[in-house]
Amino acid sequence: MHLGARVVSASKDRIEMEMEVTQSLANRNGVLHGGAIMGLADNAGGTATILNLPSGKSTTTLESKTNFLRPIRIGDVARAICEPLHRGRTTQIWHTRILRGDGKLAAIVTQTQIVLEWKD
Repeated sequence: MHLGARVVSASKDRIEMEMEVTQSLANRNGVLHGGAIMGLADNAGGTATILNLPSGKSTTTLESKTNFLRPIRIGDVARAICEPLHRGRTTQIWHTRILRGDGKLAAIVTQTQIVLEWKD
């Protein structure tokens, strides 16, 4: 399934992404599915890591932790703001806040990205 997420702004220190909450991304309660929230955050953290990788390196998510705080209803927009907690040689840790259209915090995600040698 395509999340429809788009990058709003991107730098080595901060990624902002948005996605519209559609029926296809909602759960039975009519709010954004937790997996879609995690997918948006994973996309943001992965993008942030890629922007910080040295040449010849790749990444994948090693661990992710999500706290769900508020629902995001169909028709609203979910906004991810992703910033670094740690950027090391072998791992990077990213903190992503998921906001609703009204600016209220809906979820917090902390993810660890492992830095890998690029292999075809």
